[in-house]
Amino acid sequence: MVFSGITFLYFFLPPVLLVYMLVPKKCKNIILLIAGLLFYSWGEPAYFWVMIASSLVDYAAGLYMNRMESKGKRRAALAVSMVADLGFLFVFKYSGFVVDVINKAFGANIPRPDLPLPIGISFYTFQSMSYTIDIFRKKTKVQKNFINYLTYVSLFPQLVAGPIVRYNEVADSLTDRTSNADTIGEGAALFIKGLAKKVLIANNIGALWTEVKGMDFSNISVLTAWLGILAFTYQIYFDFSGYSDMARGLGRMFGFEFPVNFDHPYQSKSVTEFWRRWHITLGSWFREYLYIPLGGNRRGTARTFINLAIVWILTGFWHGASFNFICWGAFYALLLIIERAGFSKVLEKLPPLVSTLYTFIMVVIGWVMFDLDTMGDFCRYIKAMFAAKKLADPLSLYQLASFGIMFVLCVFASTDLWRKLCAKIQTKETGGKILAVASPAVQLVLLLLCTCYLVDATYNPFLYFRF
Repeated sequence: MVFSGITFLYFFLPPVLLVYMLVPKKCKNIILLIAGLLFYSWGEPAYFWVMIASSLVDYAAGLYMNRMESKGKRRAALAVSMVADLGFLFVFKYSGFVVDVINKAFGANIPRPDLPLPIGISFYTFQSMSYTIDIFRKKTKVQKNFINYLTYVSLFPQLVAGPIVRYNEVADSLTDRTSNADTIGEGAALFIKGLAKKVLIANNIGALWTEVKGMDFSNISVLTAWLGILAFTYQIYFDFSGYSDMARGLGRMFGFEFPVNFDHPYQSKSVTEFWRRWHITLGSWFREYLYIPLGGNRRGTARTFINLAIVWILTGFWHGASFNFICWGAFYALLLIIERAGFSKVLEKLPPLVSTLYTFIMVVIGWVMFDLDTMGDFCRYIKAMFAAKKLADPLSLYQLASFGIMFVLCVFASTDLWRKLCAKIQTKETGGKILAVASPAVQLVLLLLCTCYLVDATYNPFLYFRF
């Protein structure tokens, strides 16, 4: 089940929300828990137990650490919790990759585990780990009620693709939150915004990348190569940020306030700034639980660069068990190290348009590496982008004509121009009244358009479901 599906929109969410609003406060977490487990088991019934087992271990570790004053015993409990969490993640996500590497490196013939990847395991694993680590650090209070803890882990709005919500960000809301007509209205507006991003923009622009990705890269023109990867650049942004908006909107409907996960990243004037705006909760997690414990930037320049390399290679590996993701992480590590070494000062002196264009091109190159399976494909595609035999051909001109308006929409919608325009209208004497009337009407139209698309659409999951 996906948010951008008729089943969820009209047969799952309305009854869940209705029952949630009708039951007494003490029963609301039970309704959310049942809804979360049903939502997850709908798509992953065979691996439903993995999330439950991981939650039981982390819940027990939290209780144990809360009772113990001995740092050694607390550290041992944390170690057990992390081994269990990372063990599940390794077995289901990385074991096949490791076996392939061993077989190729040593000529072995170890059978490859054929295990499907449980949806959302990378996300809920990091959330559970943040809970036990913060308990160990005494930065958050232990959750003694297992129903409340499992509700946190299985919150269906952000269960399968984030944002990565740390326990301390919703701890108070698990026992005391408000859900009323206002929060439902605010949440619905944000949800519809995300739904439109996914259904009306990401799915449509992504069709071009699907077409180009299936071509022989050695025979495509420069224009086709650029149009294709630009299509993916916008597809992944609107797909993932759309999901995050939908998750935050759903959370708001049920009384939770989830963190912002995207802040117009394609406006960034440096790669460093880009990663402060893209998948914010993942970057924050790695900074808090890996980069800073490694020493951050407190142990000299060389150690800072090493720490950055470790964090970003692991960030790439978190996204997927293949060398292209590792190389993608290493690529960003190199760019960030170069900026930290002094290039950031050069970027600051450049005209904003130039520094933004530089950053955007680096990000686009990164997306080539991210979505193509092999480094050979990456090299062939980069060659097509910069050194193809032909700049354009009839096919590329047809693609440009077919998707030109969609690209203009993508550029506009990926900036904060709309937000600034609404803010300017708000300052006018009748601006507030105009927006108060127009906003619900626009949201209704968007919902109807999305529904029309979805009725005739095939299953189209979010891109980050595979991570």
